[in-house]
Amino acid sequence: MTLADLALLLDAPVDALRGPKPAERVWHVSVRNEPDDRVLSDAEWATVAAEMVAAAGIAPHGDAQACRWVAVRHADDHIHLVATLARQDGRHPRIRGDIPNMHTAVRAFETAWGLTPMSPLDRTARRAPVTGEREKAARRGLTESARESLQRTVREAAALATDDADFLTRLRDAGVRVREHHDGNGALDGYAVALPGDRADRGTRPVWFSGRTLAYDLSLPRIRDRFHPVVAPADLARAYTRIREAATLLARAGRAEGAGDVAALGDLLVVAAATAPTVVRDQVRAAAAAFEQASRAPGTRTLHGAARAHFKASARALEHAPRAARGGGAPAVLTLLIALVEAVEAATAWHRAQHHDAQTRAAAQAAALLREAATLTGTLPPTRNSRPSRTVPRTVRVTPGAERGSAPPAAGAPTRQHPNPGPQHPQPGSGPGRSR
Repeated sequence: MTLADLALLLDAPVDALRGPKPAERVWHVSVRNEPDDRVLSDAEWATVAAEMVAAAGIAPHGDAQACRWVAVRHADDHIHLVATLARQDGRHPRIRGDIPNMHTAVRAFETAWGLTPMSPLDRTARRAPVTGEREKAARRGLTESARESLQRTVREAAALATDDADFLTRLRDAGVRVREHHDGNGALDGYAVALPGDRADRGTRPVWFSGRTLAYDLSLPRIRDRFHPVVAPADLARAYTRIREAATLLARAGRAEGAGDVAALGDLLVVAAATAPTVVRDQVRAAAAAFEQASRAPGTRTLHGAARAHFKASARALEHAPRAARGGGAPAVLTLLIALVEAVEAATAWHRAQHHDAQTRAAAQAAALLREAATLTGTLPPTRNSRPSRTVPRTVRVTPGAERGSAPPAAGAPTRQHPNPGPQHPQPGSGPGRSR
């Protein structure tokens, strides 16, 4: 049996399909153990492989007409699963939710064989544009898809809005089309947005995106959670102090309170990116995008923390400060960036203490980008090993929230693999991950 022979056998059901062939015909998953786990035998990996493809919907147990698949082991600690997305009876497999289903299945192996448990699948990853959306943007000569443009616009409006009317007004002022949805009593219970000129069905109708389809935290209920009473705009010097005070408070926050704090910090970074001087705007925007997943902590959260109030007040100060004050030379910009670095580092440490691996990586990347922005001001950014000075971020010590209790060590959170992961897609950790 050669690789070419094997490929022909795997592709046979796809080649035999009547009508159009699937554009993405290959399903690929890697299943990996932690380095400290014992080495599984070939028989054990075979059991894992069969259970994984069954849980994913590729080859359910007892289904003789399922998709064809193979498992390949070329190292001690992992296997690769490859299947063709066409059943032998000519139907398409139902694989929606394959990764969450596989996560559920591996828990049994972790328990039975004493393997290192994975982090929970928190579903906070950014929703990337699909292939058709990227291709459409390329045909129109755009640098980003409509989904990505709308995500940024809606996030900026949500970061500063104080109520429903303010939120919708900010969206319209930003130049996007807005469609409201009301319940039987006339109350607003949803919204959708569209970019002007973005149309489907040969230009007959706009392409609408509801908040939930844009991102997990852009649904109307989640946006309402972020509304904060109007705060009298403080001067920027006070805003910088508020940010650093909030970093200290975040370091001591419990699990629920800290989740609300990092959400507010994410909003502050969005506002900072929108108001940043030209010299550092690209880096601050990249930092805000990188921190996006870190602002979505899994589990419950409270929105009444002191750190959250400081972050919200600082965002309001940035919005209302005169443009000349916001860009008041390198020292002012550096002071803001240092305060943001300190807050993001506190968020990084808080996520690490809560075993939020994906959020820890995202926050660390945001901090690195903010430090890069600081170098553009002409002054080297401080590090934790720098000589103490008034501008060096204070060292913070973070411990898990008291209500968390004891928790077993967790491995890296498994995520979907991408062929060319960008800054917003951290590399996956242990467990099943998919690429097509």
